Amino acid sequence: MSVSIITLLAPIVGDLVKKIIPDADKAKDIDKEVKLALLDHTDSLESIRGSIVLSETKSDSWLTATWRPLLMMVIVSIVAMNYLIFPLMGLMFGVELMIDLPEELWSLLQIGVGGYVVGRSGEKMIEKWSNPK
Repeated sequence: MSVSIITLLAPIVGDLVKKIIPDADKAKDIDKEVKLALLDHTDSLESIRGSIVLSETKSDSWLTATWRPLLMMVIVSIVAMNYLIFPLMGLMFGVELMIDLPEELWSLLQIGVGGYVVGRSGEKMIEKWSNPK
């Protein structure tokens, strides 16, 4: 869930504020406050998600502690097979192999790989909007 509903709502709420309040400066201030509130809420959700992941990694159960990394390894293996191994086999043996990968697989990979980057980006955006230069 890399792209949360809050991230999707922020521009919509901003556009509504601009339509409801004709004064541009006032609309910008309200828009900024709404976006900050949405980002603050996103930060708390990310914190909760992080605590869940941390609890899982500290679990005594091997499966509970490693299921996320194992899932990412499986997805990376599938992508590697499809875009590295199969094409090389095709070159060597003249057989074209390609598996259509579902969109959900790419989404999961993006979430797994991009989770940290998105979290840090959100923190930086909150800091920038909280302390304008």
